[in-house]
Amino acid sequence: MSALAGPAEPARPAEPAGPAAAESGVDRSPLRRRRRQRALLQLAAVAITLFMAAPIYLITLAAFSSRQALNEYPKSVLPTDVSTETLRGFLSSAGIVPSFLNSVAVGLLAVLLSIGLGAPAGYAIARYAFRGRDAYQIVLLITRALPVVVLSIPLAELFISWQLYDTVLGIALMHTALALPTTVLISASVFVSVPRDVEEAALIFGATPLAAFRRVVLPIARPGIAASAIFTFVLSWNEVLGAAILALRNRTLPAQVLGSLSNSPLAYRFAGGFALVVPSLVFIFVMRRYLLNMWGTTIR
Repeated sequence: MSALAGPAEPARPAEPAGPAAAESGVDRSPLRRRRRQRALLQLAAVAITLFMAAPIYLITLAAFSSRQALNEYPKSVLPTDVSTETLRGFLSSAGIVPSFLNSVAVGLLAVLLSIGLGAPAGYAIARYAFRGRDAYQIVLLITRALPVVVLSIPLAELFISWQLYDTVLGIALMHTALALPTTVLISASVFVSVPRDVEEAALIFGATPLAAFRRVVLPIARPGIAASAIFTFVLSWNEVLGAAILALRNRTLPAQVLGSLSNSPLAYRFAGGFALVVPSLVFIFVMRRYLLNMWGTTIR
């Protein structure tokens, strides 16, 4: 019997047991590719953040440096001589504090007007189908494409006849006209994303259309409205040409700084840049909760 048996088969290697057996046939290239893409995305986000934060840091460093430190060369990128001399000199200049208060008042008034007019208009575009709706949105974009000078000169003539020239209300109305098209389009895109079933359920339970909009739709659309408010305030705070044309005594802070920039020392310019940047950052910091809620993140 042993002579008829064939050659013995070679011994097979033992197969791995346990988790190693399950992992041996898994293709890990998609996971590695996803991790690599995520790392590149995070690096790009860090690079963009540094690119945007570097000028703010340098302006802040110069605003809180003494005049002697500003004239040193080469300048240090780290605070070596911290002082409020530059900022105090800027705030004590003629017309700075009143123009700062004018900018705050104009920005808040422009936000209220643009949201009060733009949110209902965006809701109408999102909820109702009417003739000329698409053409209306195109006209809004066209008006936003017009330069500020084209709007400022006719508005100056109109405001003079209405006795609104050189007033805070007149500047706020011009800034509202600049921000309103974008506010309407942002609000319309936000209201489109709100489920119609939620609003219809409120109507079934006895709410009026106005109450359903105020109590149901508006809280859901609050993040988009916050984004519109941020856009309007930043636009109003940074706008300078129209404010310089429409006002002589009641100017906003950018117009006041621009009017005295050519004859001002270096310390005044850095302090003015810091004063122009900080309020916008504070307003964005206050409104960030609604933006992050729109992106699915909650701040506790």
